[in-house]
Amino acid sequence: MTENEYQKLDGLALADLLQKKEVTSSELMEHAIALANSRGVELNAIRYERYDEARQWAADWKHEGVFQGIPFLLKDSSLASKRLPMSLGSKLFTDTKFSFDATLTQRFEAAGLIPFARTTVPEFCMAPTTEALANQGPTINPWDATRSTGGSSGGAAVAVASRIVPLAHGSDGGGSIRIPAACCGVYGFKATRGRIPTGPTKGEIWGGMGTDGVLSWTVRDTAAAMDATIGRELGAPYDSTDPEQRLLSVVMEAKRKPLRIAVWTEAWDGIPVAQDCLDGVRYAAQLCRELGHEVIDAKPPALDYGQFVRSHVHVLAANIVASTNAKLAGLKRSLREDDLEPAMLDGYELGRAMTAEQYVEAINCFHHVGRVLQSDIDQYDLILSPMLCQLPVKLGYLAMQGKFIDFREKVAKYATFSAVMNASGQPAASVPIHWTSESVPVGVQIMGQFGRDDLVLRLSAELERAAPWHKRIPARFA
Repeated sequence: MTENEYQKLDGLALADLLQKKEVTSSELMEHAIALANSRGVELNAIRYERYDEARQWAADWKHEGVFQGIPFLLKDSSLASKRLPMSLGSKLFTDTKFSFDATLTQRFEAAGLIPFARTTVPEFCMAPTTEALANQGPTINPWDATRSTGGSSGGAAVAVASRIVPLAHGSDGGGSIRIPAACCGVYGFKATRGRIPTGPTKGEIWGGMGTDGVLSWTVRDTAAAMDATIGRELGAPYDSTDPEQRLLSVVMEAKRKPLRIAVWTEAWDGIPVAQDCLDGVRYAAQLCRELGHEVIDAKPPALDYGQFVRSHVHVLAANIVASTNAKLAGLKRSLREDDLEPAMLDGYELGRAMTAEQYVEAINCFHHVGRVLQSDIDQYDLILSPMLCQLPVKLGYLAMQGKFIDFREKVAKYATFSAVMNASGQPAASVPIHWTSESVPVGVQIMGQFGRDDLVLRLSAELERAAPWHKRIPARFA
């Protein structure tokens, strides 16, 4: 297999070749490492590479699981892996090592995904851009080097968009899978709360807002990864029933019952939505009509968006304090001014000044948002919305400078439709079906009822077939 052939196949296609013994895991790993050494370095998307070890892991890998033994990348998040250290995009956490594998890491490997490096993130994974100072410069969007990759799974989105790997680990606590998917023209899916394990050392992420998953360039790869990783975990505080049928079979079905789909084109608090983002939603809506679905123009339900943003700030600030203090306790020292980026340092002080009452009120606000959104969507099967209110922003616009609240308010006006889905726990995806005339990706969000991951993935696959994006590759790599 040539490097060019490797780039044209998704994860399941590569797994099929492995099963037929037409290629080896070692061959695939060599191509992934070569691309990581070229494109990954050029775009500043890779951290903690373990290439020599990965060659041996690939050589010894048993061809099991749905993916059989293909190269894979873990996000530079706190997902524990004995193979790879992490930094959380922070100077304070540089070279943090684990003595155990997280439950999800174990499931990734059992599915036949071989992690050989981590991908870049913003500090503490708390920004919709990937410009951490600890990464020695921003991660570069392969479609437009002046624009953000999105975040926090920015490095993962870049790795998939530049064909280093066909799918990569991501996590989503406010849009961190879906936002970079939109910015980099790949597919990003956030599962229903409780479906993806967070253990064994964590019960929840960010007050229930966070979950893990993958970014990919085919919907079927994401569906297969979800089938391999979802499922109850002993002692988990959140629980959701397993899908009635395998998600991979859902996305492969041809004929299905028409869906009732609402379309949102207005944002809360009069936040403006760029014309290109509206064009993307309207294009998706038209495709849905052509596919035979009932499409209804609707407005988002009324909620106090400003209160939600403040609640999100409080929960994030509390987690900055908890994570920072735990690390400092291990280092047996106090915080230094250069340990954190300016906005994060301010967030730390904000969190220290927070009251218990404020934290409880924030969690209650999340639950209220969930009730409002889930009650509204109950009359529809799915909702379409812009993924972002603007095109991918210019680098530097969302750098972590100044006050943490000011930074988060900027985020709230940029990614208005994303974090509410984390508060509600509903499944959502960003689908790369629209590009501007300058080849800038424009993501469209599909939102589903709680537990109906199957419908989100089903419509994603229908749109993928109606407007294929697989042959699109950044001009710099064409």
